[in-house]
Amino acid sequence: MAHRKSSNAGGPPSDHTPPTEAPTTEEHAVLTAVSPTVHTVDISDLLPADSPRSVQEDDEHVRTLAESDAPLPPVIVHAGTLRLIDGTHRVHAARLRGQTTIPARFYEGPDDGAFVLAVASNVRHGLPLSRAERLTAAERVLDSHPHWSDRAVAQVTGLSATTIGKLRQKCATGQEQQLHTRIGRDGRARPVDGADGRERAAAFLRRHPDASLRQVAQAAGISPGTARDVRRRLQRSEDPLPPRLRRRTGGAAQADPPRPPERTGRRPSGPTLAALMRDPSLRHTQTGRLLLKLLDNRLLSQAESERLIAGLPPHSLSGLSAAARECAQVWLDFSRRLEERG
Repeated sequence: MAHRKSSNAGGPPSDHTPPTEAPTTEEHAVLTAVSPTVHTVDISDLLPADSPRSVQEDDEHVRTLAESDAPLPPVIVHAGTLRLIDGTHRVHAARLRGQTTIPARFYEGPDDGAFVLAVASNVRHGLPLSRAERLTAAERVLDSHPHWSDRAVAQVTGLSATTIGKLRQKCATGQEQQLHTRIGRDGRARPVDGADGRERAAAFLRRHPDASLRQVAQAAGISPGTARDVRRRLQRSEDPLPPRLRRRTGGAAQADPPRPPERTGRRPSGPTLAALMRDPSLRHTQTGRLLLKLLDNRLLSQAESERLIAGLPPHSLSGLSAAARECAQVWLDFSRRLEERG
């Protein structure tokens, strides 16, 4: 095979330059990994494209291109394999013109990005992809890049973010369901489910109350600001989920449940804990304050227990029951160790 470099200044114009906007770091790497240098390649050396089109060739479109006097814009070719990424119709048109070579630019990005680039290129120029073809392409992009946000996949496939979200739910794989974050169009990772991230943060903080906000955020897949809010809510003995997320996850649908009356700014404690809280040797030491806080956060009155149970979604009851037993076992073991020390 022989391919010769030629200057962009004298090369044919391109109508499919990847967008300069960088929705995500990876998407930007894919859509801009095409060399600006135009080469001349032998048509016989090119491999067929992995095209998002259900019908690989439209004869009428090929004849229209072949009969035009305008030079054909460069096709895009995978540098490592010489497989066409974009330009099948132009290659067929060049053959009809009697050409044996065609101008091309090389894609030098990751292999799994070649199809993404093919979809994005076909969405933005030439013969439009049908909606069915875009939906099928979106499924492949979701499968190869499940961590991309709905808006990022929508940007590539020419569909709406809402459509991508519904498609993601329809064809979600086990891997996709395990992802806690997705990469947004600004390159930042965000939790898939705000409620889920907050609950993970609350569980982590209960196990590691002295953890830094950065550690909590990293463990739960949330921002440090959200981790700070969860910590403050737990310190105030509040639900780590704000009202809007409780409504979304099946909690109280109308209004927040009333909190039990408080006369001292704290919710009522059991008599044993109340006595311990008055003990200066505990109140004025870091270890003592931490333990009292942990005990207070986990103490439920009968009324509070009933209120929480009534507001929980039915599908979560068995899991929460198991978690409560696990928590109780931890405290039981702790109590046993205290007795052994005494």
